[in-house]
Amino acid sequence: MIQTIRSYLFIAQMYVMMLVIGLAFFPYALFAKEGARLCCKTFSRWVFWTASWMIGLRCEVRGDVPQGEVLIAAKHQSFLDIMMIFTALPKAKFIMKRDILWTPIIGFYAKRLECVAVDRGKRGAAIAKMVADVEAGRADPGQLIIYSQGTRVAPGVKAPYKVGTGVLYEQLGQPCVPVATNVGIFWPRKGMWRKPGLAVVEFLPLIETGMDKDAFLAHLEEVVETRSDALMREGGFDPDGVH
Repeated sequence: MIQTIRSYLFIAQMYVMMLVIGLAFFPYALFAKEGARLCCKTFSRWVFWTASWMIGLRCEVRGDVPQGEVLIAAKHQSFLDIMMIFTALPKAKFIMKRDILWTPIIGFYAKRLECVAVDRGKRGAAIAKMVADVEAGRADPGQLIIYSQGTRVAPGVKAPYKVGTGVLYEQLGQPCVPVATNVGIFWPRKGMWRKPGLAVVEFLPLIETGMDKDAFLAHLEEVVETRSDALMREGGFDPDGVH
């Protein structure tokens, strides 16, 4: 009961501070992309700090965080891994559903960060435009993040890795950094209850360019799922026990 109350208070203050911080940085973000990036990182760090003492949830980033222009293929379990990955990277932007652009606060900052919004079934066209914009200097290079399973996947649940990640790997001609996580066992994709513990996002060894698309996808899935399962066991959850 106490943890439930703490969870509800934590979530309530988090959304209040999203509005407060979002509005405070709005003038800076409106005229400078760096302002938008600073706003999102400030909010994320606020969430990490308050989570540590309000609900007993600590956040840790492991592995070698890439600094250059790479593709990030990450496992996605909840809103928390979005914040942890974004805050760790110097110039991150996401491939995301177009509907998010209409979300208050989040939509504005996603646009300012040049996140790639895609319609269902039209991802190829959006990716092609993004690649062309970077090459022509109309968009800043950085770390492009794609969630290979296409959505949040609960711990222990198996979901296929979509071919879009392989297509993007080929089109960009960039190395890929896989990312594993266990955050979903502490911060579920649905509901407001939060569990104390150590939430981890881990950047795994880089996958160089030049692999066949199918071989790349198979390797990506193996390394991300294997490491994510290990992180979940470390957090006290058995992924093999879910059916």
